[in-house]
Amino acid sequence: MSTDRQDMHHAGRHAKGHRGHGWLMIACCVPMLLIAVALVATGVASPDFLFVAIMCTAMMVLMMHGMSDSEPDQ
Repeated sequence: MSTDRQDMHHAGRHAKGHRGHGWLMIACCVPMLLIAVALVATGVASPDFLFVAIMCTAMMVLMMHGMSDSEPDQ
């Protein structure tokens, strides 16, 4: 395999992995959000707890978006 083809192969594999990784990281926030909703609905936690959980998810989305934009072009 030539050097150019190897670079393209590695770049393609890297790009595919990051696309799924971002969605996986966002999916990891779903249980936290469900638990926060349940705790607020039952009165165990204040609505501020739900706000913190939503902000945590938003920060994860922003970080995943920022990571995908900052990757060098190959």
